[in-house]
Amino acid sequence: MKSSSLVDLAWILSTFTCTSSKMSQLHPLIQLQQMAEPLLNVQEMQFWLDKAVAWGQADSSDTQKDTCLHLSRLRDFLQQLLSHINNMSSTTETMKRLPLLGQFLGRLCWNPYVTADGTGRRLLFQCLWGLYSEHPGNAVERKANQWIRKVLCQLATEEDDAAAQALMNQMGVPPKEYHLKVLRKMVELLQKNIGKSCRSLGDINQRCSCDNILATSEACVPLVTYPEAAPLIGALLQQPMTCVRAALSEDFLDALSSAYSSQCLSLEEQAVVSLWYHNLSSLEKAVLSLLECVLTKTGSIPQMLKEQLAQSLLPKACAQHCTIFLVVNDIFRSILKQAEGNESVKYIIQTFTNCFLQEVALLQHQTSVSLKAFFPQSPQSLLVPLLTRLSEMPQEVWRHHLNWLSGSLQRLTEEEEDGDGDSSSSTRGHHKLFEAWFLLVQCGHWVQVAVQLLVTSGPEDRGPLLWLLTFYHHPTNRGHHRALQLVRAKEAWHHLHSLFLVSARPLPVALLQSLVTLLSPQPQQPSLSPLLILKLLVNFAVFFQQSLSGSTEILQTVVERSGLVDEAACVLCSLELRLNEGSCLSSDVNRVHLRIKALQDTLTHMHAAPSPTENQAHTHSHLKHTHIHTHNNAQNHTAVSSSSAQGFFRAPMQNDK
Repeated sequence: MKSSSLVDLAWILSTFTCTSSKMSQLHPLIQLQQMAEPLLNVQEMQFWLDKAVAWGQADSSDTQKDTCLHLSRLRDFLQQLLSHINNMSSTTETMKRLPLLGQFLGRLCWNPYVTADGTGRRLLFQCLWGLYSEHPGNAVERKANQWIRKVLCQLATEEDDAAAQALMNQMGVPPKEYHLKVLRKMVELLQKNIGKSCRSLGDINQRCSCDNILATSEACVPLVTYPEAAPLIGALLQQPMTCVRAALSEDFLDALSSAYSSQCLSLEEQAVVSLWYHNLSSLEKAVLSLLECVLTKTGSIPQMLKEQLAQSLLPKACAQHCTIFLVVNDIFRSILKQAEGNESVKYIIQTFTNCFLQEVALLQHQTSVSLKAFFPQSPQSLLVPLLTRLSEMPQEVWRHHLNWLSGSLQRLTEEEEDGDGDSSSSTRGHHKLFEAWFLLVQCGHWVQVAVQLLVTSGPEDRGPLLWLLTFYHHPTNRGHHRALQLVRAKEAWHHLHSLFLVSARPLPVALLQSLVTLLSPQPQQPSLSPLLILKLLVNFAVFFQQSLSGSTEILQTVVERSGLVDEAACVLCSLELRLNEGSCLSSDVNRVHLRIKALQDTLTHMHAAPSPTENQAHTHSHLKHTHIHTHNNAQNHTAVSSSSAQGFFRAPMQNDK
């Protein structure tokens, strides 16, 4: 394909996108900015005027390339220019400050590469309309109005191409239909051209067909938001990277990322996956957008959260490309370090990992990538045991499996404590323990089973299971309080067990008050996670051999006094979801369903005062202000995460002394 064809493609889109909108329709586009901004730099205006002059004097591939490469910066400058115009008191004042403004805008209006860009064209129109004086007060403003009307009228009509006009008249084809057909034909030819196999491997002196890929992607920069160019964009994104010359333009990828994130571009699934694979910033935006969307729209409702994540394309993309998963996992890792106690974040990570593993299972016959490649930092001895799904193991061995996991994690914590004296050993120990906990969070289904077993199993399993649950909620041993927190977890279990054994009424006030106290963290003391106790409470209410009325009364009384009604409802919803998936240990599923439903109805009808969940607000703040450093994740995962993990395990908490 000759370079002139790329020029024609841009010209076709520029003529096709010029519509016959009236000037009155342009006025609502103008967003007047009242804040005071510094005056534009005259030297910067001169730079862009020189560019506009150079672009207008030559019609070569180099000129076209230079125009496309500067479009992003030009849009930024036009936005500043628009703000400057709107902050001026009159057109006269604007022309005094920027005498070259008219010449600059006029040259840009006749540049097909600039006007083919939707955002650039819109900003040009807004600048012109901003200069239009509704009540001209002098000759300068009257002359400016005449010129603006002329320019807008000419831009709103078809290009004056005599040859094309004659052909359209002869064929009896309307101009818009003619341009559409030519555009589609051009896109088709370009697609065929970039689809040719690479020829550089046989003869290094022969021109490679892949050279066209970079040039074509650069030419597509101003065209990314147009549906007619979508097939070409998809073909460029999915072009096999078999040749070093087949690289896509960074400006093209950035333009695609911006258009897709602002929902100005529609792409097929595989094209989106390819965009994420080629462009890291686009992938990061997608992950953070998904997290914010999930937390905003679904809150802490497990069922809605799971549906939202399952409908996302990200789990499938991660299963197809290991590098995409590494980036996504690194973002989760970074957020988790700053939101350690946020249960919503943990549940999102767990649900996403589950969706990802389901996609990996569907691709197991098409890919040979091992789990080690996806989880290179996780302790390999724990990798397969934790990633094993509940459906892949008989229920009767779950208890033994959890005991083994608890023992393995305890040994890791002991190694960490033994290495505290040596700096290098301490760093490795902190990193290894953090990665083990991160993997446990990703595979949180095993923790949920452990909570249930603490209600239904014998005393021989209580120690390992309580240790596992405590480690899940308190992984860092800040202030060396791990032993004390385990003591308090045992204390909470004994209080609950004693309370649910009571059949007489009224309920013992001392036991109730002890639970409420444990659920209310005390200042200046290393307290136990309220969610740990709440999960135990809900599981006792569902699975313990207490009457339904008795369990309902205990749950209602404790959560109402502690102000955790919404949190208890969320735990019940999560439990119901597990039961529906067949991941609950129960010989009488119908009985468990009925108890969950009755408890949910009780919580629904409780008139607790609504209060915003502090954890969720905290998470939203982190999503907005956390800067995720993942640009070199493929090479630097271990180094970055090791140092971060050490800080994570060392940082003191407010209540730790």
